[in-house]
Amino acid sequence: MRISVIGAGYVGLTTSAGLASLGHTVRVGEIDSDRVAKLRSGAVPIFEAGLEEMLSEAASSGLVSFHDSNLDAIDGAELIFLCLPTPEGDGGRADLSFVEGVVDELAAPAGDAIFVIKSTVPPGTAAELQKRIADLGGAGRVVAHPEFLREGRAVADFLHPDRIVVGAVDPEDASTVASLYDPIDTEFVLTDPTSAEMIKYASNAYLATRLTMANTLANVCEAVGADIRDVLTGVKLDHRIGPYFLEPGPGYGGSCFPKDTAALIGVAADAGYDFQLLRAVIEADEEQRRRIVDKVRDAAGGSLESKVVALWGLAFKAGTDDVRESPAVRIGRLIRDAGAKVVVYDPEARSPDFETAESALSAVSGADVLLIATEWPEFAAVDPAEIARVMRGTGVVDARNILDPSRVREAGLDYLGLGRRLPAT
Repeated sequence: MRISVIGAGYVGLTTSAGLASLGHTVRVGEIDSDRVAKLRSGAVPIFEAGLEEMLSEAASSGLVSFHDSNLDAIDGAELIFLCLPTPEGDGGRADLSFVEGVVDELAAPAGDAIFVIKSTVPPGTAAELQKRIADLGGAGRVVAHPEFLREGRAVADFLHPDRIVVGAVDPEDASTVASLYDPIDTEFVLTDPTSAEMIKYASNAYLATRLTMANTLANVCEAVGADIRDVLTGVKLDHRIGPYFLEPGPGYGGSCFPKDTAALIGVAADAGYDFQLLRAVIEADEEQRRRIVDKVRDAAGGSLESKVVALWGLAFKAGTDDVRESPAVRIGRLIRDAGAKVVVYDPEARSPDFETAESALSAVSGADVLLIATEWPEFAAVDPAEIARVMRGTGVVDARNILDPSRVREAGLDYLGLGRRLPAT
C-alpha cells in the first residue's frame, strides 16, 4: 500500500523501515529539514540496532523517501501514520498540540485517506480527531493503532510483535490497517478506538508498576537481610508472574513510562477516578533515585562535597542512546548538585551536563566512587582489579546488579548493590 508517515523520530523511522520491509511504499514527512537531509544521505539520527541497515535497504529499493513538507509526504497516500510526540503537558496530561497541528494541516488535503494514530494518546483522542477532521471539511477516518516498540529492540519488536492492536469505528478500516501486517504471524486485537488507546496506557502503567515492585522488593531485602536475586528467581518461576520486567534498578525512564503514567492519572482524574496505585508507583520511583544517591553518599564517606564520582551509563537502558527521563542522568544531576564532580562514560549516549570520558576505566581514574547506572554488558566485563588500580576511593555502587560482588570485594573494593546479601568477609 501507499503510506505516509508523519514524524521521523524513533517511532516514525522504525515504523517506516518496518512497513517498507513488508513491501509497502512509504513517504516520510518531517518538519526538521536538517534531519531530512541527513536521512537522505543515509545517516540515521538515533542509535537502534538494525535500524540503519533496514532503512538503507528500503531507501535503495525506492520504498522509502523523505520529505520536509507534510503535503508532499501525503501525496497519493492511502494511510497517513501519525508518529508525533505527545510530551507531558500541564498537570501531567498529554500535550496533543503536535498531533492536532498536523491533523489541522492535512485534514482537507488528505481526502479520504485513513489517519492512523501511532502516537500515544489519551483514550477518546481518536474520536476527538475524527470530529476535528469533519469540522475542517475532511473526509478521512481515524484509526487508533498504538505501538509497542522497546528501545534497543525496536526492529525485532516490529518484525516479531507480541500483538498488533487496531481500534476503528468501521471494521473495514480496521481490516485495512491489519492487512499491512499479513506477512507477520502474531495475535491481532481489533477493537474500538478508545479501547485501543487504553491498551497502550494500561500496558505501560503495568510495566512501570512491575519495575517499581522489583525495586521496592530489593529495598525490603536490604532491610531484612534477604538476597533479591534469589527472591526474584523464586518469584519469576511462578507462571502467573513470569520473568520479565522484574529486575531492580535506579528507576524507570525513557520517552514512555514517565509521561504515560502521569497522563493515565490525569485521564482517570478527568473521568472522576483517583488512580491511587499509579500515584504510589510514581512516588516510589522518585524515591528509588534518592536512595541511589544516598548509597553513593555513603560510599563516599558520608558527604559528596568535593568528591569525584564516576558514572557508568547515561542512557535510560542499554541498547539505546536515549537519555530522555533517564534515571542515570537524573541521579547524576543530584550527585553533582550535592557538590561532587561527575565524570561519565556511556558507549552511545551523551549529555552536556557532565564531563565525558572516553572509556569506562578512564572515567574511574581518580574517582572516589563508581556508580553503575545503565546495564551495558561491557561494564560487567571490566576487571575489578583494574578498577581498583585507577580509583582513588573504594566505593562501588552497582545500581543494576551486574557485577559479581565477590570479585569486586576480592579486588579490595567496597560493593553496594540493590537488595544483595553479601557473604561475611
